[in-house]
Amino acid sequence: MLTIICDKPGTLSAIERDRPVRGENEVLLRLRRIGICGTDLHIFTGDQPFLSYPRVMGHELAATVEEAPAGSRLKPGDLVSVIPYISCGNCNACRKGKTNCCRRIGVLGVHRDGGMAEYLTVPEAFVLKAEGLSVDQAAMVEFLAIGAHAVARAGTGTGDRVLIAGAGPIGLAVAIFAQIEGAEVTLIDGRADRLAFARAHLGIESTVPLGEGDVDALSALTDGDFFDTVFDATGNPRAIERGFGFVGHGGNYVLVSIVAGEISFSDPEFHKRETTLLGSRNATIADFERVMTALRAGKVPDALITHRMRLSEVPQAFAGLTDPAAGVIKALVEVA
Repeated sequence: MLTIICDKPGTLSAIERDRPVRGENEVLLRLRRIGICGTDLHIFTGDQPFLSYPRVMGHELAATVEEAPAGSRLKPGDLVSVIPYISCGNCNACRKGKTNCCRRIGVLGVHRDGGMAEYLTVPEAFVLKAEGLSVDQAAMVEFLAIGAHAVARAGTGTGDRVLIAGAGPIGLAVAIFAQIEGAEVTLIDGRADRLAFARAHLGIESTVPLGEGDVDALSALTDGDFFDTVFDATGNPRAIERGFGFVGHGGNYVLVSIVAGEISFSDPEFHKRETTLLGSRNATIADFERVMTALRAGKVPDALITHRMRLSEVPQAFAGLTDPAAGVIKALVEVA
């Protein structure tokens, strides 16, 4: 089967591998769509903190079932989405239902080879039927679930004033689910094209360009109170540190992005505001189900998909996705 492997930063190869053999309690999947996300771009550029090379990327996966265990709830031909966070089920986090931060987690495409190939085997428990979704929508479930999980972590609700720093795919996913929960959403980003995209396709009227005067603009939007919850989706240490200053008194700060380094903040300001600091990692089955419900209800625009390529084209075309001028929001790889 055709497989795309990242040999080292900046180098992708197309190779042939044997089709995997399904193990006990595993499902053999035929890949149909593979979403490319910021994690994949970081792997390609060499700054993903949890990875060793070589690696088959790909964790935003839509597939059809090729083989399933006897008596399975799945049958050949079923369209499915994959939960790529393979958890152990036994550690303290898993016992509390927080499988997204399992102590022994193995994320497809990061800790173990992922789905940028024609076939993949996955434990049955991590395969969800995508009934009522298109193939493209099934491939978007995972990255949208990251946003849904962050919003759930914050307890965002009706009337909350929310700031999202970073208008990439994850930031936009946070925005979608914050709006679904009734929040008043503001986006800040250094890219005018992404803010324009959010206004045009997500209906977010409150956007602030990063740069001179942005603090005053954010203050004016909230009558000086700043925000009930701030979500960071920038992946930038300086932006994360700066974001503490945008949290209102009694508010939440949710770090959705991850950086390879240490973050510092003013302790007096942190305590004065009684800030709640939250990390948000991956997503749970409940988040995936919440996303599928939203997709079926038409609450997520198809316009998020801006670029496409075939699996065989990935080694040549992938680098182009890192160019801001390309205007990529979500790129999908189509598997024949």
